[in-house]
Amino acid sequence: MSLDELNPTLVPPKRLACLGAVAAGRKVEFSALRQLLGLSDSDLSKHLKVLTDAGYMTSHRTGKAATRRTWLSITGPGQQALNSHVEGLRKLVDPVEISHQLDA
Repeated sequence: MSLDELNPTLVPPKRLACLGAVAAGRKVEFSALRQLLGLSDSDLSKHLKVLTDAGYMTSHRTGKAATRRTWLSITGPGQQALNSHVEGLRKLVDPVEISHQLDA
């Protein structure tokens, strides 16, 4: 396992948490995600922009004015990136994997 195998887009913990939470819910409303992660609107928006620009997440708005809501969904490539990144993290902390690397 190499650190190069980790997805640089998902290394920041807040970004990884955003994608993981949306993956778990399949469709999550912005304010619910903000509350779940304890982030400000601007901090969450910043991380969501990176994830949508990477093609890992989509967003769509419903309603008007006071009833406007933003819904977030993970994409196929986003799910694949999340799965690969989590697998890479597991390899980093798996004693058996580390032992094999040290013995090589």
